[in-house]
Amino acid sequence: MEKEIKKIQEMIQTLIEKLGCSGSVDFIEYPENVYFSIHTKDGGLLIGENGERLRALNHIIRRITEYTLKDQSEVPKFFVDVNDYQKQKIEEVKDLARLSAQRVRYFKKEVAMQPMSAYERRVVHATLTEYPDIATQSTGEGAERKVVIKPL
Repeated sequence: MEKEIKKIQEMIQTLIEKLGCSGSVDFIEYPENVYFSIHTKDGGLLIGENGERLRALNHIIRRITEYTLKDQSEVPKFFVDVNDYQKQKIEEVKDLARLSAQRVRYFKKEVAMQPMSAYERRVVHATLTEYPDIATQSTGEGAERKVVIKPL
């Protein structure tokens, strides 16, 4: 697996250089996945508005990896971040979920959060499992899908 991780790291480095960006690529191996972190002065270019380019970059790197490493058993689960953007975004989502849960507890009324991505909704659901008096539910369609937090 170490060989595949190094190969992915090299592919990411090559891709960002071909995009005209300079920077370094580090990785942290966790039991369930690998986290690649790009450190660059051109973060805005790679992240884009609301992380759209970063999501596209993740998609492209996954497709290149799947094509390059033909044996799917060799492809580790991974995600790519630029200047810790996603890490900070997830912490913000967790904080907002906890704050919303406190409002639900205090006012005894449900709170609908802003529309968010499937991954962000999973983060909210996972974060609020530690609250036994709160229930979460995803509602809406497509880009308007959001989490509703309800008192029990």
